[in-house]
Amino acid sequence: MASGGRHRFDAGAAVAGLFFLTAAGIFLAGAIAGDPVVPLDYLAAGTLIGLGVVGIIRVLTRGLRRDL
Repeated sequence: MASGGRHRFDAGAAVAGLFFLTAAGIFLAGAIAGDPVVPLDYLAAGTLIGLGVVGIIRVLTRGLRRDL
């Protein structure tokens, strides 16, 4: 924890949050429309790619936090 009881900004958590909000929005839009907005195989591939990107961001920002 940073000095003063404040937390540092975690870019990986922010990207993960935006990613999952977007995925939830796609599911919601499909439920409202009655038909899937994105085919399931594209959504599965996008989920795996998104998780990979989030993992890379978390690893990179973890290295930066150690240096500070």
